[in-house]
Amino acid sequence: MAAMQATKERWCEAEAHRVAGEIALKSPRRDVAKAQACFERSLTLARAQQAKSWELRAAMSLARLLTEQGSRQAARDVLAPVYDWFTEGFDTSDLRNAKALLSELH
Repeated sequence: MAAMQATKERWCEAEAHRVAGEIALKSPRRDVAKAQACFERSLTLARAQQAKSWELRAAMSLARLLTEQGSRQAARDVLAPVYDWFTEGFDTSDLRNAKALLSELH
């Protein structure tokens, strides 16, 4: 994050926030609120940049967290529209993982 601030390079900012959220979930002092905020920030940034791949990753991370919290419908509502935007590339690991997650949520 500091490097992005220093260089003003923002092309991967959404992914950096998503990864920060994943770290917050895996750290010894698991911080769900921080993770959710990071995932939501990542989604916002990806949408603003029209970066659909980053948006898909952020949506998957947030959907997994929402599912863990018992909010399956909210998880579907976050992930399905992003996944449905894609018209090709369904053999990529991100889209395969998104499809599997959506299948679990239905």
